[in-house]
Formats: sequence, structure tokens, C-alpha cells
Amino acid sequence: MTRAESRTQHLLDLRTQHIPRGVSNAHPIFAARAEGAKLWDVDGKEYLDFVGGIGVQNVGHSHPRVVQAVQAQLERYSHTCFQVAMYEPYIKLAERLNALAPGDFQKKTIFLTTGAEAVENAVKIARSYTGRPAIISLTSSFHGRTLLGMSLTGKAAYYKQNFGPYAPEVYHAPVPHAYRGWDAEKALEALKELFQTTIDPSRIAAILFEPVLGEGGFIPIPETYLQGLRKLADQYGFLLIADEVQTGFGRTGKMFAMEHSSVVPDLITVAKSLAGGLPLSGVIGRAEVMDAPAPGGLGGTYAGNPLACAAGLAVLDILEEDGLSQAAALGSLIQEEFHRLAEKHAFIGEVRGIGAMMALEIVQNRERRTPDAALTQRIVEIAREKGLLLLKAGMHGSVIRVLVPVTANLSDVQRGLNLLDEAMMAASGVI
Repeated sequence: MTRAESRTQHLLDLRTQHIPRGVSNAHPIFAARAEGAKLWDVDGKEYLDFVGGIGVQNVGHSHPRVVQAVQAQLERYSHTCFQVAMYEPYIKLAERLNALAPGDFQKKTIFLTTGAEAVENAVKIARSYTGRPAIISLTSSFHGRTLLGMSLTGKAAYYKQNFGPYAPEVYHAPVPHAYRGWDAEKALEALKELFQTTIDPSRIAAILFEPVLGEGGFIPIPETYLQGLRKLADQYGFLLIADEVQTGFGRTGKMFAMEHSSVVPDLITVAKSLAGGLPLSGVIGRAEVMDAPAPGGLGGTYAGNPLACAAGLAVLDILEEDGLSQAAALGSLIQEEFHRLAEKHAFIGEVRGIGAMMALEIVQNRERRTPDAALTQRIVEIAREKGLLLLKAGMHGSVIRVLVPVTANLSDVQRGLNLLDEAMMAASGVI
């Protein structure tokens, strides 16, 4: 055994000894450094990273402008707690997000630390503003691993386990997913039936949804469904919360995925790629809604950390200057190549997504659309052996998703897509 091999094994042994098994790992590797769309492990092996920290690195690993902004802020101060001594980066980042977020009305923004924390605060704000308790989210959704996050998440496997009892006054409506038999009209009818059988709409504070489901399998929510939600929200007086934690900041070719729609949400939760790898999340929303909680009701010790806010400002600069145009080109390349793969491989049941947020559904039988989790896992493992990092998604673990940085070199992306093709052929026994 070489020294390089023993380094990984040594760390794996330490991981088993010191880290609880509840923290799962998609790949048995340890990162040594990363840059752009590439990552090197402790053994020196190079990978093309199509995971990006689960959608955190939309502008790539260690972008020079992000590094420079964080270093400059670190030389001034690293933390004061915004509730104690305020600082300009927090204000400046909020100002820019308020201007960028969809909606022709005054907005305000609060910063937090994690996506789950953003979702929880959005729920608090919605309940405070409406005076109502109930929240509806969608099946197949993911909104975090906190108690309320798990309660809102529409997937039991992996996440919920035996962690209950869960938060009360949380209800789930079917996600509109035509591939699985739920078109927008059918899903809206099921939501209205939920109003009649389970929760009166006069008690609903908000409906929470991902514009494109992330962990659920990169399922875009149809425009007609979003329009139906907006109509119901206006009719019954509840709010719409768009969870853009994974879809935001260029992932779909727009700054926010909701920009692909004519529908404007009342609140938007953001995180992941907002700060280029530093922990930062937020809630953006209508000013009058955001102002509903009284002083002391919102905040957090590390919420809106100045280093992360400085990184966030750099991320917006990168995306506004050329990142969004690169994201559009990237999305076109991935979509074209994915459709080519679907023509070549009979086990690809569906190509779906928006922009560069694309995925492939792997099935045993195209007609029956039977998920094939085992083949999906083999593809992911073989791709890693070839130097490509991928991540699964979906209710059955049968979806391969792509979260490569939107700023990635297109030739690198093409090489990664070629490796994916090779992994598919090897996993299916073609080669």
C-alpha cells in the first residue's frame, strides 16, 4: 500500500472513530484543495466537481474575488454580532438583494447562517404577519434538518427517521410532477381538497415551495401551478414563500429561479451560493411583512457574519458582471448533452431542470418509469473512479443532478459530461 493510499484510509479510520454515522458521506474522499470546478483529494487525485458543496459553489471554489473580499474584511474585524455593533457589509448586501429580488415593491432583508435557519425565520415572519399558525409545503420537498425543517420536508427517508414528534400545524400538498402523474391542474385540485378536508385556508399563514425541487429530484414547478398558488394566496390572505436556497444566484440562469415566472412571492429564502462557500443565508421579502416581528424576534449570534457578507457582495459582483451570461451558456451545453445521452441510453427516463440546474432520472423501464437506484449508484461510483464527482437526488435516489459552478470553463464541463457518458456505459455493462 502506498503512502497516498494510506493517507485516505487513515482519515477514514479516524472518521469512523470520531464522527457519528448519522453524518453521511456521498464520496469516500478527503479534500486537500479546490479551485474553480476542480477538487484535489489528500492523495493528489484530481476531480471535476459537479457537486459544488451541494450547490454552494456557483461561482466556483476559491474564486479570487471572493477570497480577496474575505481577506480584506478579516483584516478589519471578523465578528461583532450585528445586534450589538452593526456593520456596513450587512446593510450593503441587504440593499443589493432588495433591489435584485423580484417584485415591484419595497423589500427588506434579514441575514442568518444556514438555509434551514432562513426557512424557520420565514415561517416565523409569515406567522407574525398573518396571525395564523398553519404552513403548507409540498411532497418531495427538502427544507432542512432542524425540527421545523424536517417537519416541512416532504420526504421521510433519511431525514425524519425517529426524530419526532414533529412541529405541529405543518401540512403537505402533492408536488406537481407530470412525469409521476401529477400535472399542475391535478396538484392544484389536491391542494383545494386539502383546504376542504384538513386545514381551513383561513388558518394558513403561508405556502412554502421550491421553484425547482432540489433534493426531491430537480423538479421544476410549472408556471400554471405557481399562478394558481398566487391566486389562492390573494383569495385567502396567506403568503407565498419561495425557498431559493438551492435555486438562487445563477443556478437556473437567472439571479433567482422565480424570475422565470410571472409570479412574485412574498418572501424568498436564500443561502448556499450566496456567499461563495461561507455560511450565510437570508430572508428577503415585502417590507411590511418583514417588519411584522417586534424588535428581538429576529437575529442570531453569527447571523449575517461580516466575512460572509463581504463574500456575498463579491458573489453578486461576479454574477452581475459575467456570471449570469456564463450560466446561460452552461445551461445550454448541459441540456443539449443530456438530451443526447437520453437518446443513447435507454435507462434515462427523463431529462429535466432549468438553466444549469439539470438532472437525469434513471429508470429500469422507460414505459413503467420504474426508478433504478442501484444503477444510479453504480454510475456515481464509476464516475468518481474516472475523476468526476456527482450527487444523487430524488425520492428513490434515482436522479443524477448537476451542480457544476456556473462560471466553469465549458471545455471542463464537456469533459465531465463525457466522463458521465463513459460511466453510464460501464455501469450498464456496455463497456
